[in-house]
Amino acid sequence: MEHILIEVFVPALELTFDAFIPLQSPMYEVLELLKKAATEMSDGRFVADRTTAICHRENGRIINVNLSVCELGVRNGSKLMLI
Repeated sequence: MEHILIEVFVPALELTFDAFIPLQSPMYEVLELLKKAATEMSDGRFVADRTTAICHRENGRIINVNLSVCELGVRNGSKLMLI
């Protein structure tokens, strides 16, 4: 399975981290992984809920989590934001 490296910004924490994500996975699975990573890296200060979303950092456009990473055009170096 091919993976890509993305950058994720969490504005609530002013935290940025890199993550390898599977290219063929649906974005809802990736979102769950990113929420867990943000919670762990913030020592529990970030508490995700069902309204937590992932969007493109450059324009704030919310990503459709029902599509795969590949279908969304997310590539190596993409900058996303967890809100």
